[in-house]
Amino acid sequence: MRARYLLGAGAAALAIAVFLPAPAASAAVPRVEQADLNGDINTIMAGYMSASVSRAESDHADALLVVINTPGGISTSMDDIVTSLLNSKVPVIAFVYPSGARAASAGLFVAQAADVLAMAPGTNIGSAHPIQATGADLTGDLGTKVLNDAVTRVRNLASMHGRNPDWAEDAVRNSVNINAEDAVRLRVADLEAADPTALLNAVDGRVVPRPSGPLTLHTAGGQLQDFPMPFWMLFLNALIDPTVAALLILLAAYGIITELTTPGAILPGVVGGIAAVLAIVSLANLPVNIAGALMMLVAFALFIADLKANTHGILSAGGVLALLLGMAFLINTGPFGLGVSPIAVLIAAGVTTGFFVFFIRKVWAARRRPVTTGAEALVGSKGEVREELTPEGLVFVRGALWKAVASNGPIHVGTPVRVVGRKGLQLQVVAGDTEAKKENG
Repeated sequence: MRARYLLGAGAAALAIAVFLPAPAASAAVPRVEQADLNGDINTIMAGYMSASVSRAESDHADALLVVINTPGGISTSMDDIVTSLLNSKVPVIAFVYPSGARAASAGLFVAQAADVLAMAPGTNIGSAHPIQATGADLTGDLGTKVLNDAVTRVRNLASMHGRNPDWAEDAVRNSVNINAEDAVRLRVADLEAADPTALLNAVDGRVVPRPSGPLTLHTAGGQLQDFPMPFWMLFLNALIDPTVAALLILLAAYGIITELTTPGAILPGVVGGIAAVLAIVSLANLPVNIAGALMMLVAFALFIADLKANTHGILSAGGVLALLLGMAFLINTGPFGLGVSPIAVLIAAGVTTGFFVFFIRKVWAARRRPVTTGAEALVGSKGEVREELTPEGLVFVRGALWKAVASNGPIHVGTPVRVVGRKGLQLQVVAGDTEAKKENG
């Protein structure tokens, strides 16, 4: 009995061993999710980063890898990203990558908010002095307040992650900038790595400070899953570009002006309306220069006036000049080349010139063309008397019988006549021969 019992127990143990995974096999491969902070820091990017943090938390990821390559951006959006990273329940690893990338201006704050900051060879970080949206320095009491706030914020971010707060302050006060090697040496960054895989292997087992207590990273051999910005966010992000905003304004103007000058075309009006809505969305997220916007409005007003008044293109020439100045000063988001592209300004001015020259020529031609419809179209037409005009009767003009009244006495049947006026459905005519004699005389 005892042997039979032991045999049964052994069979049960074997079955359990077969159907249940071994402890080593049950250990899940580390899961690391990737978010790409690539480009300007704006409201769309802030929303994307917040969504990335929430997704990593709901997926119970072992870490969130934020790949950074940014010239900076809007400070309020930067604050939103920093807050999301600091309050993430998943450890955050910031990686300035690939070679040639940078974490400049607002990007420095985002990088310092991560639990681990790594940089690829050939990257740089810094240049974080606060400036106005126009690129000018902040001066006076406001400049002092903003600068001191930024210094305190960046020092806190660096200190809480064991990095160099003094250099971080210098980057804000004096816009200093360093490469990856110097960043690691000065404890601005935690390490240098060639690529994401090498980075995940290098930080495995590292203990990082967290608000809830120290946390050990488990990332070696991790499964890295990239979650790029979704299409609809890419579309909105593309709209938040000064050049795109300016071109949308032009497209809206082309469409609306075309619809006004050729009523019933429909398509230009629809395209212009959609472009106008997209332009509003774009401008709502960009610092608009009021003087530049007013200059563009003046340009469009001059174009429309030239279509209505016969000025031989003088107003349009002034409109092109106003358009050039307006686009040049419409938007300027700082010293990183984020204003309207000068090449786009010149191309737009050339296209606009051609556009309105074409329309003005069409308008001039239309004004010179004889009337072919309506009441005035019959004036000057020739016909024949079908019922004697004494002085009223019937005439045949342009394939139809009309009631008519003779303006120069009775006219007999079969006599050629010419229309000189119209009142309602009655034509005023004169005998053709009589008119010819007057003209010859």
